This record gives sequence, C-alpha cells and structure tokens, in this order.
Amino acid sequence: MTEAIINIESVNPIEFFGINNGKFDLLKKRFPLLKILSRGSQIKLSGKPEEVSSARERIEQVIRYLERNGHLSEQYFAQILGDDDGVDGPVPEEAQNNDILVFGPNGKVIRAKTQNQRLMATVAEKNDILFALGPAGTGKTYTAVALAVRALKNKAVRKIILTRPAVEAGESLGFLPGDLKEKIDPYLRPLYDALDDMLPSDKLNYYMANRIIEIAPLAYMRGRTLDNAFIILDEAQNATDLQLKMFLTRIGPSAKAIITGDMSQVDLPKNQRSGLAKATRILRNIEGIAHIQLDESDVVRHRLVKHIIRAYDTEQVREEAHLEHPAMGDSRRKA
Repeated sequence: MTEAIINIESVNPIEFFGINNGKFDLLKKRFPLLKILSRGSQIKLSGKPEEVSSARERIEQVIRYLERNGHLSEQYFAQILGDDDGVDGPVPEEAQNNDILVFGPNGKVIRAKTQNQRLMATVAEKNDILFALGPAGTGKTYTAVALAVRALKNKAVRKIILTRPAVEAGESLGFLPGDLKEKIDPYLRPLYDALDDMLPSDKLNYYMANRIIEIAPLAYMRGRTLDNAFIILDEAQNATDLQLKMFLTRIGPSAKAIITGDMSQVDLPKNQRSGLAKATRILRNIEGIAHIQLDESDVVRHRLVKHIIRAYDTEQVREEAHLEHPAMGDSRRKA
C-alpha cells in the first residue's frame, strides 16, 4: 500500500473538481482501485504503487494544464486521465494567452489585463531583476505582487519581501499618530490590499506571522542578504541613488526582484534626487536585468484616469519647453 499527497493550491479548485464535483467523480471512476480523498487544497491517493503513480501523473498533467490555461472542460479532463488501459485522448492546444497569474480566495481569477502586464509576467520568468515603470493605475504593483504570490505557491521561492520607501507627498512620519508600525503601515497599505485579493485572510495572517511574507520600509533592508525570495521594491522613484544601490546589492543568488516606479510622481524633498532614472540607465544592458515601460494604454482604473495622465503629460511637455525657451512663451502671451 502506497500513499501520495498532491497539492492543487496553484489552480482554481472549482476548475479542478468541477461543478458538483463532476471532474472529481470522473477521477475516482477512472481509478476505482484507489482510495482518493480531497482535503482542502490537497488530494490524497492510497493504493497499489503502480496505480498511485499513474493517477499522480495524470493529476499533475491536469494541474499543469490549468496553470497555463485556467479552464478545462470535463471532456478534456477525461481525455487527460485516459481510458482504463491508460491510453490518452488528444489534449487540447493552448487556446488563449497565459494571462492568468494566480487564483485568489474562493477561486477569484487574478489576470494580466493588458499586453504590458502579460509581458511583465513573461519577462519576470526569464530575468532575475525587472524594472517595471509607468504611471499610476497601470497595474505594475498589483501584477508584481501576483507574480510573487504565484512563485510562493509554486514553491519557486520560500518567501516574499515587499518594500517601499516611507516617503509620501509632503507628510512626515513623525506627525502621524501611533507607534512605529502604525506610522509605517499607511505607506504600505497598497501592498496589503493586493495581498488581500490574492490570499485567504487566515493564510495571509499565517504567512506574515511566520515571516514567509514580509512587508517593511526600504530602510529596513540595509545589511540583509535577501535570498530564496521574491522581492518587490514599490514606489522606487522615491528611493535615492544610495538607497537603490543598497537594495539592489541585497539580492541573493536564488532571488528574484521587481522594481516598480513612476518618475512623474517623485515625492522626495527638493534637495534629494530620485535614483530610479539613473539605475534604469546604467543597468540597461546587463544580462538578467529587464526593463518594461507601461503607459496610459495599461491603465485599468476609471476610464478618466487615462485622460488625466495624458493631460498631465501634455502639460509637463509644455512646461519643459517653456523652461528651455522662456522668451517664446513671453512673446505668445504678449500676442
């Protein structure tokens, strides 16, 4: 008698088990000599070694297909399982882009909604460091967190580290109420919100209590080596040159990092310069470091956000032109 436990956490349980457990019933019918139990996000197989091995192989094929495509009909589910002699039917080709990033609580599907978000997912798989820059609302942070959660669920990393500079528009930590954690938490709220969408509250609490997921200000990264982790530096436009260098040199040999930022929203004091533009420039041609620029076409917030971004970009160009040629602006006003 052999036992095996298979984790199906990386796929939508409704898609795996089927409506009213229709697919699960097909699985039990296909392997009648096995004892097959479902316990939360795990499948337990008990029986003869050759039967357990065969069932496990088929179930893992189903999981891989669902990870790629998100949906699998009962017909194709049965074809992947094969007939009683172990003969496979034709498995369907992938019919859609790999835009499913991860499944959240209650089977919620977290997708890459734009071409650049899908590109982020593809590029992050092939590179250890990714700079993803773009205006507000383009989903760069949300996509990065989804990729980190997926890597954790797939056991590609042991932990997730989310960090951002504790800098906001004109406000000082010292004037906020509460202890240090209470002062810092509002700056990290966007990261908490993304995690809430992707993990059940009890699992998220467990991960954070056991430091499997860490959320901390950038200053707390100094002196550490961040390895076997998926690391996200959010709002990197508010990191100075020295802070960015410090962060990038923390990355261990088995880690991945995504750096997100928006150069149009630098909130540093006037006597400090953002280090993000310099970092993207001098690290442009290093193998293993990739760069993606998101734009207004990637905005997934209210439809008016695209028009707001476009208006501010137009105004910035006009102001920069006036600074370079102030006389032209004066002559137009006189006319």
